[in-house]
Order: sequence, then C-alpha cells, then structure tokens
Amino acid sequence: MAEEKVRFQMRIAPETDRKIKAAMPLANCRSQNEFVETALRFYCNYLTAGDCTAVLAPMYLSALRATVQDTENRICRLLFKLAVEQDMVMNVLAAGMEIPDDQLQRLRGRCIQNVKKPNGSVTLEEAVRYPNGQD
Repeated sequence: MAEEKVRFQMRIAPETDRKIKAAMPLANCRSQNEFVETALRFYCNYLTAGDCTAVLAPMYLSALRATVQDTENRICRLLFKLAVEQDMVMNVLAAGMEIPDDQLQRLRGRCIQNVKKPNGSVTLEEAVRYPNGQD
C-alpha cells in the first residue's frame, strides 16, 4: 500500500528549478518531487539537529566511525605493549629485591594517591625522595 501524500503547491525561481534539475542525479532522485521532499526532510533534520546522524551524509559517518575505530585500536595496541613492558620491569625488580608485604601495601597506597592527583603525573625525582623520607 502506497503512502498517502499531501499536495503542497509552491513557486520557485527559474534558477532554483535549474539547480534542482542539475542536482537530481547527484541525489539519486527520479523526480523533482522526490528531490524537494528529500531536501525538505534534510533541512528539517538540520534545524532540529538533535541527532546529527540524520544530517551527516552516510559516507562522512562511516569515515568518522572508521577513524575513531582506528584510533581506538591503535591506543589498545599501545596500552597492551606498555603493560607488557611494565610487567617485565616489575618481574625484573621482584626477582632482585626482597620487599616485605606490609611495605609493598604501603607503597601501593602511596602510588594510588600519586596517580589520583589532578594531573596524575609522577616524576622519578618524587619517587626517589619518598623512600628517603624527603617527601
């Protein structure tokens, strides 16, 4: 069953008519009516832009999604490599040091507090001063 349409009469300038006829193949529209309806839907979505996906062309959305996905994959790979390197460092240190459990727990608490600071950065100088009681 075909969708019922509302008759909508309008007048346009000859230049606008030429632009519509030239743009119809680009919009993959078979009639001027289809083109104008598509354009009006687009413009209404643009004005109410609660959902930008209704306004952006599918190829732009696809490109944005691909870019975000690539960035996410790259960050995940780098974090994995960093975690492997960190684990290697911890294993080398653990093999060469005998640290009591209570001291390790205090150190963990201190490190958590350092990372929670507003900027989250810890310098080597700060780490060296802490065991020497200079902090």
